[in-house]
Amino acid sequence: MADELTTAEVRETGNGAYQVEIAVSGYALTGDEPVSFGGGGTGPAPMDFLTSALGECTAMTVRWYALQQKWPLEHVAVTLTHRKGGAGASSARQDVFTKTITLTGDALTAEQRQKLLEIAAKCPIQRVLEGTPLIHTLAG
Repeated sequence: MADELTTAEVRETGNGAYQVEIAVSGYALTGDEPVSFGGGGTGPAPMDFLTSALGECTAMTVRWYALQQKWPLEHVAVTLTHRKGGAGASSARQDVFTKTITLTGDALTAEQRQKLLEIAAKCPIQRVLEGTPLIHTLAG
């Protein structure tokens, strides 16, 4: 699945300044900006989708690894925050994501919990964000 081509189509709806309809992988989503930014608040903003994608990928990667190892992980939850600006003036524009991962499973050992946290950092979306993706813009 990681090597498959993903195509998303995003089009303005005409319902408000920023509302868009998103078609991806057979799903229909709505995106918008919050009212405080001039939008209608009818859907997640772009950074909301990106932050959520990181959390979704993290949870799925942890679950996948636990299943592969047949470890007694009962539940995984990921809470994320995103903000602009790191420590110091040189990183004021840096994006900072913080992930809090909650692993439920009384039978998990301390070593298994630690390994699952390590695996969480290897989710494909995190790797993209930490890498140097290429973005080609073409006229349609």
